[in-house]
Amino acid sequence: MNELNTMCYAEMNANARPELCTHVENMGAYDTIYLCYPNWCGTIPMAVATFLEEYDFSGKTIIASCTHFGSGFGNSIQDIQGLAPAAKVVQGYNGSGRNIQRTKNAVVDWAKRSVK
Repeated sequence: MNELNTMCYAEMNANARPELCTHVENMGAYDTIYLCYPNWCGTIPMAVATFLEEYDFSGKTIIASCTHFGSGFGNSIQDIQGLAPAAKVVQGYNGSGRNIQRTKNAVVDWAKRSVK
């Protein structure tokens, strides 16, 4: 197991909630949140769980997008919905993290199409 997987599983097993460096000052000003994250061992990183527990997402739409190494969204959509039950959670972009430049270009193209 590589170092990243070891860290991922350790945080998940501890149900860790890492402290965030920054915070959204006025989450009430947003109706739609683009939540982008790497798929960590089939779900969201624990720091994303911290973020989702920090705010009230009632009536908001969360568009979830992730990079992965073959597992797609895994359980992340369900896990996001569980942490933000009053939000509408929809699948956005998901793409392989194996070629970061190609993924970056695909994300930019997807974002341009999705915000029209």
